[in-house]
Amino acid sequence: MDYRSAGVDVVAGRAFVERIRASVDSTRRPEVVGGLGGFGGLCRLPAGLRNPLLVAGTDGVGTKLELAQAHGAHHGVGIDLVAMCVNDVITSGAAPLFFLDYIATGRLSPEALAEVVEGIADGCRQSGCALLGGETAEMPGFYGPGRYDLAGFCVAVVEADQLIDGRLIVPGDRIVAVASSGVHSNGFSLVRRILEASGTTAETQLGGNGPPLIATLLTPTRLYASLVQGLLAEGAPIRGMAHITGGGLPENLPRCLPAGVHARVDPASWERPPLFRWLQEQGEVAEPDLWNTFNLGVGFCLVVPPEALESVLASCQAQGHRAWALGQVEAGSAAAENSCAAVDGSLAGLPY
Repeated sequence: MDYRSAGVDVVAGRAFVERIRASVDSTRRPEVVGGLGGFGGLCRLPAGLRNPLLVAGTDGVGTKLELAQAHGAHHGVGIDLVAMCVNDVITSGAAPLFFLDYIATGRLSPEALAEVVEGIADGCRQSGCALLGGETAEMPGFYGPGRYDLAGFCVAVVEADQLIDGRLIVPGDRIVAVASSGVHSNGFSLVRRILEASGTTAETQLGGNGPPLIATLLTPTRLYASLVQGLLAEGAPIRGMAHITGGGLPENLPRCLPAGVHARVDPASWERPPLFRWLQEQGEVAEPDLWNTFNLGVGFCLVVPPEALESVLASCQAQGHRAWALGQVEAGSAAAENSCAAVDGSLAGLPY
């Protein structure tokens, strides 16, 4: 017996590392010390910082991987992995510094996993962070042949006196919504049940004559790091930010608010994208469940003083992001039972 006959090909693993080296090198920042292959990645803090704080985050892609692997869409989930981590850490005003990945698989599939790493590198380049290192683990018998799982880890840095933590938010502040690129990477356990129940195939088109449904669902998560860094560089007075992930607006928007206030969202402020309407209709998903599972077209939120609303909206649009006034901050705590209250057959302003 040997390790290869047990299902782990060490030689193939070394070849895989060499194959992805160029993708990793393409994300290099000046602060990175050394190269790929050491036991740990080395990175200096950016020069000129007076009192830096490190902000760390970790996440995965969830069961979107099941759909992606079934349809050979590996590059996009690499971007998803970066986005799910980066979009979290930037809510504090931090700039992404470096990223690490962990890939676990039943048997190394160099073609598919190289696409994944290329997607990870793509996401890192879009976010301005270095892909500092990672780990690829072959685990035969634990994962099936050709199957893999992903985890990501991001570290960002912010000056202590520039930290954005919501403490400056006051009643009257406005909430800016920035559009998502689709479902992003949340709610796919429900998505997959709906696909199964509706008899969806690779040929199914959204709305019967729209874009391919599966490809639309697998659209990578939008990255917001360059947008946030651009706004901060312009001096935008951002008081709070929220990444709209699992749990949707009801769960994530309150996370950036201080005690004693709540957010009131206007559901009429945007048109729900067709993909979410299709999911609701095909799955007969109740309205509260829809709000608590999906982002419904809102991928990121900014809280700004009312006098800055128009300039922030204009800056978002100038950077290529669709943005709109989603609602406002109000005094007091929202009653949980009113979070999806219906009035005259339609949703009233949603207090969170």
